[in-house]
This record gives sequence, structure tokens and C-alpha cells, in this order.
Amino acid sequence: MKLLTLLVTSITLIITSTSLAQFKNIRLDEQSQETEHVNQPCIAINPRNTLNVVAASNSGSVYATKDGGVNWQKINVTSSSGSYGDPAIVCDLKGTFYFFHLSGDTTKAHIVIHESSDGGITWSPGESIGLDESKSQRKARPVVDSKGNITIAWTQFDKYGDQGTDCHSNVLLSRSKNGKKWSLPVTLSQTEGNCLDDSNANTGAFPAISMEGKMYVVWTNKGKMYLDRSYDGGNMWLSNDVFVGDQIGGSNMNIPGHKRCNSLPVFLSNNSKTNALGQLYLLWADQRNGADNTDIWFMRSANGGDNWTIPTKVNNDNTKRHQYVPWMAVDQASGYVYVMFYDRRDYEDERTDVYIAYSTDGGSTFKNVKVSESPFIPSTKVSIGDYNSISAHKGVIAPVWTRIDNGVTSVWTSIISHEDLVKAK
Repeated sequence: MKLLTLLVTSITLIITSTSLAQFKNIRLDEQSQETEHVNQPCIAINPRNTLNVVAASNSGSVYATKDGGVNWQKINVTSSSGSYGDPAIVCDLKGTFYFFHLSGDTTKAHIVIHESSDGGITWSPGESIGLDESKSQRKARPVVDSKGNITIAWTQFDKYGDQGTDCHSNVLLSRSKNGKKWSLPVTLSQTEGNCLDDSNANTGAFPAISMEGKMYVVWTNKGKMYLDRSYDGGNMWLSNDVFVGDQIGGSNMNIPGHKRCNSLPVFLSNNSKTNALGQLYLLWADQRNGADNTDIWFMRSANGGDNWTIPTKVNNDNTKRHQYVPWMAVDQASGYVYVMFYDRRDYEDERTDVYIAYSTDGGSTFKNVKVSESPFIPSTKVSIGDYNSISAHKGVIAPVWTRIDNGVTSVWTSIISHEDLVKAK
């Protein structure tokens, strides 16, 4: 595929220094104009070279490092159909990165894919994956398997934002070999969802693929999380949505100070050559302990989603404060689980930190470590987006998050070793 050389800008690393800082926080980008908020970031580590990390944020901004985060380059990636939001990045075992985002049409957005074979510096022009462009696609979640097959799941709205009772949202899935040709989408959700992109929509669809090729998808709707699965490569799926757990209070929750806070479930398969091989992991935030005490929850299944462990609380504080917007990564070399989230345990006001919780025993227990050097205060006038992200491989952990300072959004990361995470207090 012909590659386009796009505008590349050097990023001056802004390192915030405090005497108590455990990890260097690196600012990747900052809002340049009032209408150009940078938020909703994603990140992926190259499994062939853990010094190569690529992140992205709204809208169409990609950040790449090839020296473990010492130096970064910013690349503006666009397509002929524009770039609106919902960025997502994955990297296959050969080191090829795939960047997904929505087209520029906000009402009938469709999904666009770019490819980079040089560590995220240059990208293909961008192609639609061929969905129904009369409807609106949102929140595509990709996963790439050991054979290079890419699977994406997303929410399709008949008409995004329509309040009518005859307007519906559904979870769809498509597959591709190396991102070149996509299968006809399969509709997975059987439960009814609205078009308002709130807790009553079928949203947050997240695919996972086991080492032997078994396919799973989890999503949330009306405060409940559902699963579908296929054991024949995606040809046949279950005829009914399988209920797997409650997301009490729903995915679209009220967190003081935020314009919008959408904590969607994250779903992964442990494909490491450890005792945890084949386990499914599900992570989410909810308000089962009260609307003033959001918490992060984790559970696992060892039999394909038929049975699940009792939910484990990931944040280990004893306060009635908010922990929210979680994301999860599995280091497929070690099998360790890493969870990042916003956290207010140390304050009585709206100051917010970023924490990582990690587990070396398959999610039975978690240790919590603060990774942000300083808290931020959110704003009801600007959005953090619907998610942050974290990636992990061979002991390298790379979280990426949005913060807001004086109403200005910025995107930050930190490249952390597992050894340093264990040593941290």
C-alpha cells in the first residue's frame, strides 16, 4: 500500500518535576485553540520493539517514539473523508500499526483505517472499511490476533442522537486479513438500545480473541453487560445475548466537575504462556457503592464466559471518593494485568490523579500506584472524552491520559517498567 509522508512535528517534552514524583510525566499534546480539544487518547507498544510506542488522540493526531519515550514526533493523520474522533490503535506481531478513527461527518460517521509499517511515522492515506454509510458508527474497538487478522466491534446508530423510540443502536463486528478487505458486518446484539449514546444504548463493544482463535465480544446496555461468542472464526454466534454482570448506575455516570463521563467496559483475553492462558478479563466502573463513590471492578472467566468470579474491587482505598474511566492491558509475555483510572482518593474536592493498579496473580489481588505527578481539576465546559488507554509488553507499561488545566485539555503519557512500578510507594 502506498504510503504518504505526512506533516511531522517535533514535540518538546514537557516534564513536570516535583520532589515526590515517582514517574516522569510526558506531555504529548495540548489544546491550541478553544475549539480544538485534544482528548480521548489511545496507545500501543510494538511487540517486536518495546522502544517503539505509538499513541493518538482526537482528532487525527498521532505521536510516535522509537527510543522508549525520550523523544516523540507528532504526525497529523487525515483521510479524504476527514477525521472526527474515536481513535484506536493496535500493533500486530510483525510491528505494523493500524490506526482507526471516524470520518469527518458527525451525523453519519463511518470508520477509517490507516496503516504504518515504519513505527508510526508515515501512514497510508486511509480507507473506509465499507460499512453502511447511511447510518452512524461509533467507538470501534480493534484487536489483532497472532495470524495478523484484525477484528473490530462497534456501535451502529440508525441516526446518532435521535430521541425517537424507533431509532436503535446495535453492536456489529467485522474481520479483515491485514486490514485489506473486510467481511460483511455481523449484528451481535439482541437487546434493544436507543440512539442517544447514553446508558440505554448498546455501546462499548469490545472484542477479544483467544490463542486458539475463539472470538468474544462484551458490551453494556441499560446497566447490564452482555457477551456473545463464536468458536468457528466468526461464522456462527450465539442466538441470545449472554448476561455477564451488572454495571450499576449505567455507563454514562455523573462525576462532579465533568461535562461528560462515560466509563465503558474493557474486555481482554490472556494469551500468555502462563497458568492464566485462556482466561477472559472484564473491567468496568460503576456506582454500586453509591452515586458519590464510583469504583473500578474486575472479574474473570476460565471457561469461555459461562461462569465468572465475584467482582473484585481494583482500587484499594477505603474512601467514599470517585475512581472512574478505567482501561486495562495484559502483558502477553508475563500474563500480568495493568489497570489505569482517574482517582480522587486523596482529596475532598474535584482534584483528580491518575493511578495504575497491577496484578501478578490473574486479578485476584491488585496493588495501586499513583502515576500522575500532580492532580488536575476537570471542567464542565470541556470534555476529557470517553476513555484513556494503557498498553503493556515485556515489562514495559505505557499509560496515556487526558488532563484539564484552567479549561485547557492536554494528553500525557509515562513509560514505566514493571520493576519501577513494584518499587513505587
